[in-house]
Amino acid sequence: MARTPPAALDVREQPYGWVMVAVTFLLSVLTFGGLPAVAVFIKPLTLEFGWTRGETSLGYTAIAVSAAVAGLGFGILADRFGTRAIAAVAVVGMGAAYLLQSGQSTLTEYYLAHILFGATGLAVVSGPMLIGIGYWFGRNKGLAIGIVACGGGVGQGLMPIVDHWLIESGGWRDALFSLGLIYLALGIPLALMVRDAPVRLAARRAAAGDADGALTRSQTGLPANEVIAWLSVAVFLCCTCMSVLIVHLVPLLTDRGVDASTAVQILSVLMLAGAGGRLVGGTVADRLGVLPTYFAMSVGQTAVIYWFVVVDSMALIWLLAILFGLFFAGVMVSFITCCREFIPPRIGGRGMAVVGLLGWGGMGFGSFIGGAGFDWTGDYRLAFALAVAAGVANLVVLVFFAGRIKGGGGMKLWLPHRAAA
Repeated sequence: MARTPPAALDVREQPYGWVMVAVTFLLSVLTFGGLPAVAVFIKPLTLEFGWTRGETSLGYTAIAVSAAVAGLGFGILADRFGTRAIAAVAVVGMGAAYLLQSGQSTLTEYYLAHILFGATGLAVVSGPMLIGIGYWFGRNKGLAIGIVACGGGVGQGLMPIVDHWLIESGGWRDALFSLGLIYLALGIPLALMVRDAPVRLAARRAAAGDADGALTRSQTGLPANEVIAWLSVAVFLCCTCMSVLIVHLVPLLTDRGVDASTAVQILSVLMLAGAGGRLVGGTVADRLGVLPTYFAMSVGQTAVIYWFVVVDSMALIWLLAILFGLFFAGVMVSFITCCREFIPPRIGGRGMAVVGLLGWGGMGFGSFIGGAGFDWTGDYRLAFALAVAAGVANLVVLVFFAGRIKGGGGMKLWLPHRAAA
């Protein structure tokens, strides 16, 4: 029986793909909405328990590292068995993490709850489910991924307001307990609607006859493992850059005399701008190519971030928040679309998991150097300077990766889709 090469796998768009876009969008709202909770809860927890900001911001690091490590296992499971069962694990784990955190009294309990959130929710939704959306679509894969990733921006913009309101209403313990119940009530029905794209199912069926590894080759002209390595290094650096600001924006602003409510609103505006940035990034990637879009968005993110520690005007702070939200979200959807474009369907789950491991590692590292930099120097200038350095290094990696693609015969993947057709 003839083996089906990757290019021949059916990538026609399926109607249920748009249902999966809606389902994964809502799961992304819940999942990514849990990330800025660290920023909102930093001051209540440090005031009650006497923890340092470096210690408390390690909660974000715990989420990121656990998501990265667990994502490898979930990626392999998704490639072999599909994503519905692991989607259920994700929503139950997130709800349980909030419920457990509501009763915490030590740093160990605090870290364990964040590990549970990352190792279940983020490991699944930010990896196998997010890249899986792209396999439902052909021409509109960037738009579809952008819409789903937009859910992360909506969650990151909406949930800080919800978190702050719950804290003000009943204290941080009641707030966390309520969040746990909300996540379980909303997440379980969504998990039951999850399906895999036909192209992923076909790739799994064809794998048994893939003796020469055709289904695990990248269309870049480079070995798939090399592609994954390049993307992983780039993602680590760009995520290090963005997480310094995301985790520490609220304490940075309140240290400068901005009231907590306004600081949270600025963070929310940044994240909501990120929702638009995901749509813009996905649409632009469909038209101009994924690597040029990734590079351009990375330039914008790197150019904007340091201004937050030197600008005094509140009007400029609001403007910077909007700009950074657009750029950092464009970076996120661009590298996800790169994974969809360059990693073969047969190993899409594990490939995205490896890239995600480095990405979450970068998010955790950036969160830590933000808090540690403040603890060392008493302000955020050093931490934000290191964020800029990471952003510049990411741009250098992308330039070399583009050169490797051109040298490997994948020149058309650097060009706009219509020019490459």
